[in-house]
Amino acid sequence: MTNAPPAKPPLQDFIGRHERLFVLTGAGCSTNSGIPDYRDSQGNWKRTQPVNFQAFMSDEPTRRRYWARSLIGWRRFGRARPNDAHRALARLEANGRCGMLLTQNVDRLHQSAGHRQVIDLHGRLDLVRCMGCGAKTPREEFQHALGRANAAWLTLDAADAPDGDADLEHEDFSSFEVPPCQACGGILKPDVVFFGENVPREVVAAAQDHLAEADAMLIVGSSLMVYSGFRFVQAAARRNIPIAAVNLGRTRADDLLTLKVEERCEAALAFLL
Repeated sequence: MTNAPPAKPPLQDFIGRHERLFVLTGAGCSTNSGIPDYRDSQGNWKRTQPVNFQAFMSDEPTRRRYWARSLIGWRRFGRARPNDAHRALARLEANGRCGMLLTQNVDRLHQSAGHRQVIDLHGRLDLVRCMGCGAKTPREEFQHALGRANAAWLTLDAADAPDGDADLEHEDFSSFEVPPCQACGGILKPDVVFFGENVPREVVAAAQDHLAEADAMLIVGSSLMVYSGFRFVQAAARRNIPIAAVNLGRTRADDLLTLKVEERCEAALAFLL
């Protein structure tokens, strides 16, 4: 009598049985790179909600507050590096098992880890866009412009908040200067989707096209509380393809999942490395 080989862990078995995975990632993928997440294990906000698009565009004090906090927060955010979760998913793609990775993150760490087929659902924080003429500037270049205009603020430090923000409290932002677009004088905004702002239709359509070709879906590090990501899980469920999730705590899609692994992303995916 021969001994049967040991059973593979459920997640390893799930990935091994599918060749065209559609992967959706969220903030939990980047926490081990030093970027805080927004929500706790129950999906509730850990802090005040991020700036709203309408407030940013219509209210100059809101823009001053945003860019002052970003001036401080970018110094560490801009130096963040991929962790083993990013590297594991890049290896999954290199092994031919990931058709597309859709990320809700704006940190570009999947690309830094070598992942090629990535859709940035909520944009990218390393670019600044003029809301007037559409011109785009590297965020690092704008960081220098902010620093030159607000040299005294460079002496401040604060705790990191999600997505390049910093918890500057009780500061008077009225003296903070936000440079306008050099081309047209327009309002400059990070090239990301703010709360209250719509994801561009062409981005949603591209992701839906790739999901239509997938034979399974893998969610990594997202509570899916934001509808812009959750809708893709709903679409996968309508197609009756299996859905697995790696996430610490509750997700909005718990009742749609075939498999759930409550473990840190880099630990759960370590077998890929």
